[in-house]
Amino acid sequence: MHELLHSNVPGLPAPRTGKVRDVYDLGNEVLIVATDRISAFDAVMANGIPQKGCILNQMSAFWFDKLKDICPNHMLSIASHDIQNHLPEPVYALKGRTMLAKKAKTIPVECVARGYLCGSLYKEYVAMGGHIHGFEFEEGLLDSSRLPEPIFSPATKAEEGHDENISFDHVIDLLGWEVATLLRDWTLELYSTAAAHAANKGIILADTKFEFGESEDGIILIDEVLTPDSSRYWDAATYSPGHSQPSYDKQFVRDYLETSGWDKNPPGPTLPGEVVQKTREKYIDAFRKIVGHEPDLG
Repeated sequence: MHELLHSNVPGLPAPRTGKVRDVYDLGNEVLIVATDRISAFDAVMANGIPQKGCILNQMSAFWFDKLKDICPNHMLSIASHDIQNHLPEPVYALKGRTMLAKKAKTIPVECVARGYLCGSLYKEYVAMGGHIHGFEFEEGLLDSSRLPEPIFSPATKAEEGHDENISFDHVIDLLGWEVATLLRDWTLELYSTAAAHAANKGIILADTKFEFGESEDGIILIDEVLTPDSSRYWDAATYSPGHSQPSYDKQFVRDYLETSGWDKNPPGPTLPGEVVQKTREKYIDAFRKIVGHEPDLG
């Protein structure tokens, strides 16, 4: 079982490389390759999670298709024959982990929807009291408490370092009232629809982030959607507010790194086999429960 850390497509210009994805410019479209790289604490680890890219790419495709009536998105195809038809020569390592997508210029705001008080929002709630970024929260809420209704909790999209939570008024200042309102409304509808689907599968969607871009067809949903890398999924059967919840993501990676002695400065260390295997199992389990069948791992 091999991992793909770096893609190579002969005949195409070198890709734009992010933390976990490689993006090839095809002219009118882009080819997005989900590698098996994994990041934590803003650093990429020395090794990856085998077939992680396949799992997350196919999970995004499931959600893009399911949510397409709420807002347009960048997905054109993940079918192998469509991908290969856009390549100078076949690259079979791309099977299952590649998306042909519309070109779009990323809008520099992380559109976060939260249904539960957890993560960075809970930390700010404790530090600042009930008034956070334009929201008034009641006193005495616990870590992982369910919010009375989902909220739009945007963040700046940092090129380096951590994103920073901002208010909706700040988004209006950045993007204008019309675009800010559209992104807020889409974000909350996408979250509510996805949360309802997850709930039917025994899963809580605590929060998630979306990215949008400007394309020739207007504003569209881009990047990855509702994967364990961009969302906090919890098991409804074990949910218990008052502490952080076990989640279907790279929790094993973070837990290991916190005790590894690593100083959290890049590059990331090599992950032990047990951590890699447990993390891979979490990704597959999340896919199986949300999508309803096994991912195609080639």
